[in-house]
Amino acid sequence: MSTYDTDFHDWIEEQSALLKTGQLAQLDVPHLIEELDSMSARERRELINRLALLLAHLLKWHYQPERRCTSWRLTINEQRRQLALLLEDSPSLAQRLPEFLARAYEHAGRAALEETGFFKSPFPEHCAYRMADIMDEGYWPGGRD
Repeated sequence: MSTYDTDFHDWIEEQSALLKTGQLAQLDVPHLIEELDSMSARERRELINRLALLLAHLLKWHYQPERRCTSWRLTINEQRRQLALLLEDSPSLAQRLPEFLARAYEHAGRAALEETGFFKSPFPEHCAYRMADIMDEGYWPGGRD
């Protein structure tokens, strides 16, 4: 049984030391592949989750102007900043934004519908916001106030 199964932190340190010293034949390649794939999936999930949260708040902002509040504005701004940082750290994710936007919008529409209390969804079936607008700190669907 490897330290991967018994002490994950120790396993990471072992793998790091092996890489640093060039002892590539000693690496636990199957588990390294598994962990790298998992890291990549986590990055995609984080992007989709943040985008969904941002879109849900943009929908609420747009379709419930009478309920706009500081909390919604702060959430929108924070998610824009966090998404920008994520894309800065992993620019290759930007290539898949159209796919991620569609997935995130499905989640956002459901969340916004639940949170607004609308009986029937007033939201478009597909995201009507352009990615450039979604990320633009000056863009507020339906107006700023």
